[in-house]
Amino acid sequence: MAELIKLCATGDVKEESPLQVSPEGYPQLSVWEFEGQYYVVDDMCTHGMAWMSDGYQEGEEIECPFHGGRFGLKTGEPTAFPCVVPIKNYPVTIDDGQVCITKE
Repeated sequence: MAELIKLCATGDVKEESPLQVSPEGYPQLSVWEFEGQYYVVDDMCTHGMAWMSDGYQEGEEIECPFHGGRFGLKTGEPTAFPCVVPIKNYPVTIDDGQVCITKE
């Protein structure tokens, strides 16, 4: 069975209020909620040196606070220029009220 890395409690994350987390061995990650589902992405924008968790959420898209580029939470794919490189998206497992990712 794959080892799960617990990032935070589900109650710690609300829509439009992401949580930045720092699991050992990973870059800074951000945990997002949209319509009761949780998403985890690398927190650093692929376009510039900006934390995505300092940006904005509009539905299932997150917007970089520096240049307004956007990414889809579900896929990490860029959805608005100037972002063209996807942001890494991690599959999420909810385990006993905890948002988790699988150890790579």
